[in-house]
Amino acid sequence: MRSPPKLRWWLGVAAAALALPALAQESLLPPGFNDTAPPPEKPAETRAPDSGAAEVRRPARPDRGVEGGVVEETSSLSEADLKSVPVAAPPVELPASSERDPRVVGAIDPVSWGLGASPWGPANGGFLSGLMRRLDTPLPSRWLHITLRNALLSRSEAPPEVNPVDWVAERAWLLLRMGEADAAAMLVAGVDVSDFTPKMTQVAVQSALASADPGALCPVRDKMQRVEKRILALTDAMCAALSGEASSAATRIEQARRRGPITGIDHVLADKVVGAGADTGRAATVEWEGVKGLTAWRFGLASATGLVPPANLINRAPPRVRAWQARAPLLSAEQRLPSARIATGLGVLSSASLVDLYSQVYDGTDPSDLSGTDAWQLRLAFAAREPTEKVAAMRKLWGEGNDPLQRLASEALVSLAASRVRPDASYGADVPRLIASMLAGGYDRAAGRWAGVVGDLDDSADEDKAWALLALGTEANVDLSEGRIEQFVDRDSSPDQTRSKLLVAGLAGLGRINSETATSLNRKYALGLGRENVWTRIVTRAGEKRQPGSAVLLAAIGMQAAEPQRIPSAHVFRALTAMRGAGLDFAARMVAAEMLSRT
Repeated sequence: MRSPPKLRWWLGVAAAALALPALAQESLLPPGFNDTAPPPEKPAETRAPDSGAAEVRRPARPDRGVEGGVVEETSSLSEADLKSVPVAAPPVELPASSERDPRVVGAIDPVSWGLGASPWGPANGGFLSGLMRRLDTPLPSRWLHITLRNALLSRSEAPPEVNPVDWVAERAWLLLRMGEADAAAMLVAGVDVSDFTPKMTQVAVQSALASADPGALCPVRDKMQRVEKRILALTDAMCAALSGEASSAATRIEQARRRGPITGIDHVLADKVVGAGADTGRAATVEWEGVKGLTAWRFGLASATGLVPPANLINRAPPRVRAWQARAPLLSAEQRLPSARIATGLGVLSSASLVDLYSQVYDGTDPSDLSGTDAWQLRLAFAAREPTEKVAAMRKLWGEGNDPLQRLASEALVSLAASRVRPDASYGADVPRLIASMLAGGYDRAAGRWAGVVGDLDDSADEDKAWALLALGTEANVDLSEGRIEQFVDRDSSPDQTRSKLLVAGLAGLGRINSETATSLNRKYALGLGRENVWTRIVTRAGEKRQPGSAVLLAAIGMQAAEPQRIPSAHVFRALTAMRGAGLDFAARMVAAEMLSRT
């Protein structure tokens, strides 16, 4: 575990509580199964701004001159000729009301998502931007990822001490590194191209490629002259093809092939996009042999034309690229499914989205080939006649993959199905997995109903695991006495008592045990909860001042590690304390339970 960066600036942001996810309506089958044409989702309701909020005023804009305004004088035209020249149309100017304020950009209402009216408030924007650049991805917790994404995507005014457009660019760039291509594209689209800075232009290019949308490069073509000059010729060719200018596109792509700095497969993929345009008459054959890496350019242009790179390149790609592929619009459900599981484990895709994808695979599979497939097992998990059959189907799905992200994806996949199982101690070793699955999908109330049967489990290890998950992830009435916790610690066989450290750190951070009990357990078992450094002091202050944006960002900074067991217990304790103090109670509980379930 690397030591977190030394944080030396003061910060401040405003906050409120994270909204609990709504439970899905009951049905016999998961959403999407056997649905031939599901109705489109209703657009999210946009809340009117608070009448008491301060008016946001845009800074005065300089007058923009007309490009190419040099007039060449000539005496070759007579007065009659001049009269016949059509009068040039006046330049089209957007009314001031149509120009968007670059200081207020976001795609979701922070109040509705429990982040307050001003998630970043008066925090130092330069400090927060530095934190975002320092953050390694992927994050060690699916729920931490979800909470941070919501904070980055919230519509709010830019903090002071930072260029507002660059502030949007920093948020979008972090989202891209987290695998959130769609979220990043929404932020980029919230800024007028005329306001783009060089940093914003670079992020816009990356966002277009990650979203498999080369057409999104066209509006920023003029801005690319300063920062992305190498790809200008190929961008011009692709944009001409996408605009229906077939002859111009063909000429430009050939000129780029002869003179451009980009050759090989990178040029061929651009030619493939050109060939997808109307009436171009071009057909490029993409040969992946000899290609050693999958860049954003190669991924974006390949996915935009419906190509799937070879498995050896996809399997070596970072998790963020797999998450991008999970949302690529031109790929089929079967092509996206392996990456969609990774995206779900990261937190990019919800459990419901993964179920919907499996339902598409189910509907597209011949009925004679369904038996034994994961899509069939998922259907049984929802619709089998006997509860034991449902749990047996879930057990098969839980066994899919040894990778931590794959295990998280399997738990999230069956979360809704698990929430419909009646609590019964006879399920034995499956009880902790059922509870973990419910919490992976945010069904904490359904998980809490199992508190009454956990004590009846025959195996003490199963009882301890189930009890610990309920104690951390739910508000159920379970035994939280010091004696019960000591019983868990004494029976803990995990390396270096990792589970015990996470349990006590979680209970203390969530305020489920008082400081006296936490101190007593910490001293008795040397759990290391009392360690302090610059990061612990600053994250604690963020929680005390109820600053949710800073709290979750600092929590992510302090919990950077590939595995939960490598995160110091003091960091878990301080991060959860800050999140709870900032009003993110639900998210803090989900993070704490997930950390324990992964060990």
